[in-house]
Amino acid sequence: MQQTLAQKLLQMHTDEPVRQDGQIVQCKVSLVLANDITGPLAIKSFHGMGATRVFDPEKIALVMDHFTPQKDIDSANQVLISRRFAKEQGITHYYEGGPSGVEHTLLPEQGLVGPGDLVVGADSHTCTYGGVSAFATGMGSTDIAAAMALGETWLKVPATIRVEFTGTLGDDVRAKDLILLLIGEIGVDGALYKALEFGGSVIDSLGVEGRLTMANMAIEAGAKAGLFACDKQTIAYCAEHGQKSVPEELRADEGASYERIVHIDMTGRGPVVACPHLPGNVRGVGSVPETRIEQVVIGSCTNGRISDMRDAAKVLAGRKVHKDVRCIILPSTPTVYAQCLREGLLETFLQAGCIIGPCTCGPCLGGHMGILADGEKCVATTNRNFKGRMGSLQSEVYLASPLVAAASAVAGKIAGPSDL
Repeated sequence: MQQTLAQKLLQMHTDEPVRQDGQIVQCKVSLVLANDITGPLAIKSFHGMGATRVFDPEKIALVMDHFTPQKDIDSANQVLISRRFAKEQGITHYYEGGPSGVEHTLLPEQGLVGPGDLVVGADSHTCTYGGVSAFATGMGSTDIAAAMALGETWLKVPATIRVEFTGTLGDDVRAKDLILLLIGEIGVDGALYKALEFGGSVIDSLGVEGRLTMANMAIEAGAKAGLFACDKQTIAYCAEHGQKSVPEELRADEGASYERIVHIDMTGRGPVVACPHLPGNVRGVGSVPETRIEQVVIGSCTNGRISDMRDAAKVLAGRKVHKDVRCIILPSTPTVYAQCLREGLLETFLQAGCIIGPCTCGPCLGGHMGILADGEKCVATTNRNFKGRMGSLQSEVYLASPLVAAASAVAGKIAGPSDL
C-alpha cells in the first residue's frame, strides 16, 4: 500500500498494519504534553483512574505558559498543582518561570519533538509539531491522563487532503498568509478530522519556522494534523536544536491516495487578514475597508519565533507606533528573547514605542497582558479571532502576519508594509 504521510507516521507507532483511512489503531506515543490550564484537569483524571506513576517521566512535558507570570490566585494554584505533580513523578521536562516559554515554540526549540514522533497534547495547537514531520494532535485532558499512565492511545487514521502551494511568493507574503488563504478557501471545517499534507514548490523552499506556523493553524480548518515532509531543512533544524536521531527523509509515498488535492498558486497574491469572527473570513489587506485599531499583538505559538520578531522589527525600524495603538511584543521563548536582545530588535521595539512582555500566551486567549475593551479592535499574529477571544464580546480581532501587524501598529489602522 502506498501511504500518505499521516498513514506512514502512524504506522511507525503501531504493530497493526495501517491499511485504510478510518481504521482505529493503538499507537505508542513519543511525548505527552499539558499546560497550566489543561494539566491540572489531566492530573485529576490521572489520579481518578487509579494511576500512580506516569509511563515514562522523560516523555511527559508540562509547560506553564498560558497565565505566566501567574495573574491571580486561581492561576497560581493551577501552576502549583502541576509543579507538585512534576516533583512527585520526577518529570524531567517541567517548565515554569525563567526557562519556560510558549509550549509550541519551546518544545521544537529544545529538541523534544522531531520527525517520526507521535505527540499528543492537551492543547488544540499541538498540531504545530507537524512542521517538523511529527504526527501531533490535541486531545482532551482525560485522554491525556490515560496517555500519561499508559504511554499509548488509540487514533482513527485520518483521510488526507494534499495542499500544493506553487508559484512565486511576494516580498510581503509569509507562511501566515499561506495558511489563512487555505482556511479561507476550504473553510473552518473543511478538513474536519483529516490530515492536511502540505507540499509544492513554495513549501519546498519554506523555512521550518514558517512550516511550524502553518501546522499550528491546521486545527483552524478542523484538521487532526498538519504535516510536512522531512527534508534537508527539517534535518538541519532538528540537528541545530539537539535532536539526536533524525531520519534522512520522511515523506508520503508516490501514488498515495488522497481524499482531495487543493492547488493554490501564490503568484501575484499579497498579504491577507482574517476578519472577525472566524479564521476563514479572509480578505486581502488592500480590500479591507479602513479600520482603525487600538491594539496590536505580535507573538504567540503561531508567530512568536525569531523570524517573526525580525519581520516586525524590519517594519518598525525608524518608525513610531501610532499614538492611539498599544503594540505588544511577546517573544515566545527565552531563547527568542535573547536572540532579539543580541540582534538589537528589542531596542528597535522600544524606540518604536512598543510594549515588550514576557514569554507568555497571555492575550491570545484573553488571559492577561492585552485584554480588549468594548468596541476595541486588534490586529494579532495569533491563531483565533472568535467573538470575545481576546476580551470583550464587543471587541474584534483581525489575524495577520507580523509584517502586517507591525505595519498596522504604525498606521493606526489595518495596513500592509507597502502602505507605509
